[in-house]
Amino acid sequence: MAAVNLESWIQVVLVYSLPTLFAITLHEVAHGYVARHFGDDTAWNEGRITLNPFNHIDPVGTILFPLMLLVATGGAYALGYARPVPVRYGKLRRPRTQGLWVILAGPACNLLQALAWSLVLVALNVGRIDERFFVEVARAGILVNLAMFAFNLLPVPPLDGGRALAWVLPYRQSQMLARVEPWGFLVVTLLVVIGVVDTYWMRPLVGAGLSAIQALISSVSTLFT
Repeated sequence: MAAVNLESWIQVVLVYSLPTLFAITLHEVAHGYVARHFGDDTAWNEGRITLNPFNHIDPVGTILFPLMLLVATGGAYALGYARPVPVRYGKLRRPRTQGLWVILAGPACNLLQALAWSLVLVALNVGRIDERFFVEVARAGILVNLAMFAFNLLPVPPLDGGRALAWVLPYRQSQMLARVEPWGFLVVTLLVVIGVVDTYWMRPLVGAGLSAIQALISSVSTLFT
């Protein structure tokens, strides 16, 4: 029995490794690329706009935090975050508006990756490639990126959703929310453990995303049948 469980874990790791590496890496690259596009080349100068995943690993966010969530939730969640790319919002040409685009670039990139993996799944279906590993990797790519999209939009700093909310709030409310940031991931962990994030945030957003992508896959597939 133990051997079967070990084999299952190995299969899960193999299936999810590539989509997860892409999801985390491109998320951070998107922040840095959009910042550079709008005038801040800090991330570029520090070599952070790169597809090398090792340049984005954060010991706490990429390793410790996912393990804590995995244990605390009985294996239901293992989400985390990469080492944030440096952004100097004051260097943006129009900081007030362009800063929000920089913040939202990461989640938007994950949403685009989910769509890209759905097209990979369509291509496999159209090409009648039913190799289980390839199909499962494509499905994992969709799920991982939708989960990262939803999780990062949670309105608690330092997640992107919290920073975006602080960005658009009036100054006083923004400063109050900013004070939460040093304790943000403890707050998020607590909300995950008691089930609030899963019930009221992740399931609705990921479920809606999966439904939309399933409709897209069905629509595109019909064009080739």
